[in-house]
Amino acid sequence: MGVEEVQRKETVENRGKGLKDYLWFLIPSIIGVGLFMVPIQKDNAITIPVAFLAKQLQGALDDHLPAILTIMLAIVVVLSCVATLFKPNLFMKNGLLKSLFVIHPMWLVVRVLGFIFAFMTLLQLGPEAVWSEGTGALLLYDLLPLLFTIFLFAGLFLPFLLNFGLLELFGVLLNKFMRPVFTLPGRSSIDCLASWMGDGTIGVLLTNKQYEEGFYTQREAAVISTTFSVVSITFSIVVLAYMDLEHLFLPYYLTIVLAGLAAAIILPRIPPLSRKRDTYLVENPDRFDESASKGRGMFAYGMTKALERARQNRSVKNLLQGGMKNVFDMWFAVIPVIMAIGTVAVIFAEYTSLFKIVGAPFVPILQLLQVPEAHAAAQTMVVGFADMFLPAIIGSGIESDLTRFVIACVSVTQLIYMSEVGGLIIASKLPVKFIDLVLIFLLRTIITLPIIVGMAHLIF
Repeated sequence: MGVEEVQRKETVENRGKGLKDYLWFLIPSIIGVGLFMVPIQKDNAITIPVAFLAKQLQGALDDHLPAILTIMLAIVVVLSCVATLFKPNLFMKNGLLKSLFVIHPMWLVVRVLGFIFAFMTLLQLGPEAVWSEGTGALLLYDLLPLLFTIFLFAGLFLPFLLNFGLLELFGVLLNKFMRPVFTLPGRSSIDCLASWMGDGTIGVLLTNKQYEEGFYTQREAAVISTTFSVVSITFSIVVLAYMDLEHLFLPYYLTIVLAGLAAAIILPRIPPLSRKRDTYLVENPDRFDESASKGRGMFAYGMTKALERARQNRSVKNLLQGGMKNVFDMWFAVIPVIMAIGTVAVIFAEYTSLFKIVGAPFVPILQLLQVPEAHAAAQTMVVGFADMFLPAIIGSGIESDLTRFVIACVSVTQLIYMSEVGGLIIASKLPVKFIDLVLIFLLRTIITLPIIVGMAHLIF
């Protein structure tokens, strides 16, 4: 075989390899984008395919899901108690079982509490404060069934979005914008888009997964999960409709965007987020400097990194195993915590004066900003910390359109809700403590409130 023929054969082989690399990057990434970020309209609502699939499954299992969840929580508690207290070899020698069920004693107590609340709610046992429609039932019958199905589809399909180079490409392309404006790497833009089109929980799941894999520092992960896990368009519309202000959707969403951008620019630069360390949870050889293009064009450099990432993830078996591990992590670790912490939070909101007392300082602020019915609106400024929909429920009876508009906007831009995103953050490995969530919630409210009220006065 001549030299020219050998070179020609090598060229053909290299082209074949190059084509395979591009296909392994393009096909899974297109599937991931389609599932998590392409908006679709269904029943006069905007959603994404992952959320739509979750809703369909939830509808099919609707009557059975509370019982299924309670049984699952019981199994999780039994296995967690056995694994954590007795540490049998079956659990200690299996990495997946160990990570799922060998936990800190505090989290074991939380899991037990979550099961007790679910059991009491399912059978309506004990004090009504635990299982009433506005407390335990809100979690077990409304929120957890949705999270159960979202976790299934999001967990299974997350690898398509994370593992085949899409984040590497966008990380390079958007780094020059994201770094100076939000102090974040370019890849974080995908977390925001997934939340915006789908649900805040999806953004938290994306962020937590990348933090665990060493792509984000503690500070970056904390900032993204509390600042970029924005409320979906769908829920924003639901809140506005509940406030009977659907005709104001465009100015309403413009107000949310402006207030949210202000919070996203300011919060990373002040405590507690600015004090988080820029250190990684684990070392990851796939992590790279998104700005180090070394003289090459940004797109060419981004594609190089994307293809390298895609080349490492060609195993369908590993793809399926990774997806199922995501699902089990979320089902067994997150759902019990949300049931426990979320129920306690909404009990305080429904049956105590805690949020009225804490909201009292907002009365003079709202009066100074010339918001009508300031006393009625004050507690809605803080009650959203328990559950995202409580401000809308409490504020829907207020007569002033301007005040209801302000409440609707503030409730969406606060982001930290213990019955959902807040509980999810606490249950994850993200470096955010409960006191951090309290401070960030209050800071988001203080930053966004004047912007929202200013816009409201322009509109009304």
